[in-house]
Amino acid sequence: MGIAGFFSIIRPANSVVAGLAAVVAYLIATGTLVPGVILLMTVVTLITAAGNVINDYFDAKIDAINRPERPIPSGTVSRNAALLYAGILFLLGILFAGFTSPLCLAIAVFNAILLVAYAAHLKSTPFFGNAAVSYLAASIFLFGGALAGGNRLLDMLPVATIAFLAMLARELLKDAEDIDGDRAGGADTLPIRIGVRKTALLAFIFTVAAVAASMLPYFWWGEWYLVGIALVDIVILVAAFRALGCTDPTRLKAAGSTSLLKIGMFASLVVFTLSAVYL
Repeated sequence: MGIAGFFSIIRPANSVVAGLAAVVAYLIATGTLVPGVILLMTVVTLITAAGNVINDYFDAKIDAINRPERPIPSGTVSRNAALLYAGILFLLGILFAGFTSPLCLAIAVFNAILLVAYAAHLKSTPFFGNAAVSYLAASIFLFGGALAGGNRLLDMLPVATIAFLAMLARELLKDAEDIDGDRAGGADTLPIRIGVRKTALLAFIFTVAAVAASMLPYFWWGEWYLVGIALVDIVILVAAFRALGCTDPTRLKAAGSTSLLKIGMFASLVVFTLSAVYL
């Protein structure tokens, strides 16, 4: 075991981006930033990192087939060490959340419980596991609103809806890519039940819904926002469209839809940030 393994298992890029997204959410909700957003970013980064670690702990057998390069199957981090590591990260995240606001603390505790439940049980529950992950992604925006107060939390619901729908589409496609390993590990995912083609169609429908929801902020950010988000919408629509017609995991992976969707979601954060600051 080495430090590199403990660093990579938290998916540092994804965890930090999640923290930054919470800062963006606060900026969207209030139009300004306060020192407290650093604390909020820390909470979200730690909770996200803990979720990544606990997911790898429970997915060790599946990852040995689908992601053998990951820290646990590659032997750079043991399962027991990963479990302890996840527990420490969760506790730190909740501890820091106690210094933000009651709403943030409630979301942090709920998300920590949901992350463990997802990794242990919900991941193998068709669709509901995907919905849980999508909520967790969307809740990052709720964190930002919660720090600003209850009314601001409601203001974040449209943005959270966009994130939920786009993430749900990506999660479904990721499960379709991982059919072989999931089946070998005994998981019961939606793509295993309905096949890759129907899963890709369902993901496309959710992507279209996300694009439709992305039009809502136009009413307070105006035409320049519409121009920026339209470019992002094209990216995620192309990503989902490329998955249509794929009949097996190999072809779906070759299509690169999940990677392109991820790029589109990161780009949407840039659009939201610029819109909040300048529009």
